[in-house]
Amino acid sequence: MEMLTVPNLVLAAGTLITGLIAGLFFGFSVAVIPGLTRLPDAGYLQSFQHINTAIMNPVFLFCFMAPLILLPASTLMLFRQGGSSAWIWALAGTIIYVITVFGVTIAGNVPLNDMLAKMDLANTSVQTLATDRASFEPRWNNFHAVRTIANIISLACLIISCFLTIKK
Repeated sequence: MEMLTVPNLVLAAGTLITGLIAGLFFGFSVAVIPGLTRLPDAGYLQSFQHINTAIMNPVFLFCFMAPLILLPASTLMLFRQGGSSAWIWALAGTIIYVITVFGVTIAGNVPLNDMLAKMDLANTSVQTLATDRASFEPRWNNFHAVRTIANIISLACLIISCFLTIKK
């Protein structure tokens, strides 16, 4: 196989963008979450509201959604091209991204973000803030951990697929 084929370029683009999201999620896990954890309840919830608003931008949305098109497309093209098992690894990376990274985000993190967005923090008692944080933080962090680990596994599968497309 030649390296600069359409399937390989689509796979490379999908892998790169998947890597960007994996890096974002990983960075959030190891830097932002530990920092937010140190804040008092009102500061934590308010900071999270601001982060959720800021992340909804065209660059993030493009990078988060593009793998939903690029990965299945590259998998199908690699399958049709034949000649290597690269498509199997691409399929694994695609399934993991779609079901776990995207699916967990939509079914787990987004509803919690929506719940948080509706909170009127300025007019909430200290006790209610503590209760709201306790119902939000561990659940959101668990969903985030699942999608972060899945994103890294998806990326690893896609990198293997890329290596398998290289002509020897």
